[in-house]
Amino acid sequence: MITSLNNDHVKDVRALQTRKRHREKTGRFVVEGTRLVEEAALAEVPIESVFYTEDYVSVPAGAALLDELSLLGATLIPVDGPVMEAMSDTQTPQGVLAVLPTPALDVPEDLPFALVIDGVGDPGNLGTIMRAAASGAVPLLIIAPGTVDPFNPKVVRGAMGAHFRLPIRRLSWGGIASALAGRAIFLADIGTGANYYDVDWTQPCALIVSEEAHGPSEDAARLAHARVTIPMPGHMESLNVAMAASILIFERVRQQATHERS
Repeated sequence: MITSLNNDHVKDVRALQTRKRHREKTGRFVVEGTRLVEEAALAEVPIESVFYTEDYVSVPAGAALLDELSLLGATLIPVDGPVMEAMSDTQTPQGVLAVLPTPALDVPEDLPFALVIDGVGDPGNLGTIMRAAASGAVPLLIIAPGTVDPFNPKVVRGAMGAHFRLPIRRLSWGGIASALAGRAIFLADIGTGANYYDVDWTQPCALIVSEEAHGPSEDAARLAHARVTIPMPGHMESLNVAMAASILIFERVRQQATHERS
């Protein structure tokens, strides 16, 4: 059992939790809690190591999950309570966390749609967008420069397992332009452009969403072919970017379902 905060495993996990550069350099990240560890197992991600407390393994459900993870090849490492608290990014750790490689899910060769995240800095917002994108079967999520790291622990918690279902790519604006060549590119904006339900989302296309506090970046505005907006008859100034993205994602889902029925 690990009882020292100076243990190399503890230092590594803390670095993965707190340092984007360490996550990128090692190609690994951390998931915490029963739900996310179960999601990783269901997705058959090759989990590297699992850290757990005696309290966690003393509960039948916890012991069963650890047995399953062991069969999947994960290395199980017990730690004491203070060490788990030091390794965790939450105030009340559940007693289990896992280190695993950054997923690299395949992107469809004939890409029908991509969602581009432009300068969203709040981890909670990005996590919620990712959860909606995975639920709406978005085939590619592109992280543009200036956006929070999608493997930030707060993003990971907010995404609720979306990382294991949603292809993610971090690209420069030049790379984004190349990846989206030949597709209609729409930019979500406040009060400007076509109403979102009048846009044909069944065509090969992409949508750029931006942080509502500062609006679209100059790069996003240059890349877009047209703007779309969500009418707000209640005259509110704007919608939270995660809420707006969810509305737009599921309009595409609705149009696809209507198209398939016709």
